[in-house]
Amino acid sequence: MSKRYLTAESVCAGHPDKLCDIIADNILDECFRRDKASRVACEVMATKGKIIVAGEISCSEKIDIRSIVKNVLKELGYNHLKFLIYVYVHNQSSDIAAGVNTALEARNGINEQYGSIGAGDQGTMYGYATKETREMLPLPLVLSHRIVKRLDEARKGKLIKGILPDGKAQVTIEYNDDVPVRVKTIVVSVQHEKNKTQEELKSDILNNVLWQCFEDFSFDDETEILINPSGQFVLGGPAADTGLTGRKIMVDTYGGLASHGGGALCGKDPTKVDRSGAYMARYIAKHIVWCDLAEKCEVAISYAIGKANPVAFSINTFGTGTVSDEVLTIAAQEVFNLRPAAIIEKLRLRNIHYSDTAVYGHFNSCLFPWEDVNKYSELKEAVEKYAD
Repeated sequence: MSKRYLTAESVCAGHPDKLCDIIADNILDECFRRDKASRVACEVMATKGKIIVAGEISCSEKIDIRSIVKNVLKELGYNHLKFLIYVYVHNQSSDIAAGVNTALEARNGINEQYGSIGAGDQGTMYGYATKETREMLPLPLVLSHRIVKRLDEARKGKLIKGILPDGKAQVTIEYNDDVPVRVKTIVVSVQHEKNKTQEELKSDILNNVLWQCFEDFSFDDETEILINPSGQFVLGGPAADTGLTGRKIMVDTYGGLASHGGGALCGKDPTKVDRSGAYMARYIAKHIVWCDLAEKCEVAISYAIGKANPVAFSINTFGTGTVSDEVLTIAAQEVFNLRPAAIIEKLRLRNIHYSDTAVYGHFNSCLFPWEDVNKYSELKEAVEKYAD
């Protein structure tokens, strides 16, 4: 057997980068609440005493961005009165809007269903799924998400006293070939009050967080557990570390254990294929694994700005497929419409509460439409047709 170690991290909602992602997606939610045709590309920066919101927002109604920022700060455990809020937004570029409103195909006289809207950006979006967890995500990422989510719940519910909003976790899993066999290392760093001792913190996290998070995949006596390995962590949040939207894209997706095209998801409306394309790629990959057509699967979709049809589409099952990747690629293209307008409709992307996706990953809730496998039968039939 081939032994290897895979590591992934996640961060608490109060981490400076996640704070920015959550603000950006709350702004998007408010825009869609008022105008389903809103176009949003929102960026946020958080530093000591300052929150800066910038970007392109086209909405038929005025949005009170400062109030949104204050509410998010309060919800995440920060004192909003200690922050100055600066807003620098303007409408979406007329050139980008023109390409999105009327796709290249439509401009060339080609009338296709869902072909009128062009992609809001170029690039390649990846989706991934694996059988190693019920979430169909890599185990190190799933465990890291569990830790930070429970840390947030323990802080809000006062299960652990003296911990503050900022924090992160990292898990390393030992694999034999592709099978996870044990927990090698757990790292937890959490902001705390000055009077909280390291001994209290370690005991509280071990007893109230880690035991519960590892119930179905236990750590052992040889697992290295590092809690606040840097020592004291009193100064945290934006006062200690500047935050930016889009800087935790691996936390948002597959923990760095699958490919990523580099485009961030948060703060963007679904005409931006960085978001909608990534959701569709995950939707397809999960179907393939759910249908027992592969043990793991990576889907890649590439777009050109202003064009409805993708310029490239491919599937890689890493040698685990029950049929060839070529057959899966042809079958998936028949079953799944990859044009942005079709993706938006199929996955109900104008009716999503996007701030729910901004923390603990975009693919870890069965409530998200892209996590459904409602085209199971159609995909199986298409694969059988092309496999003959």
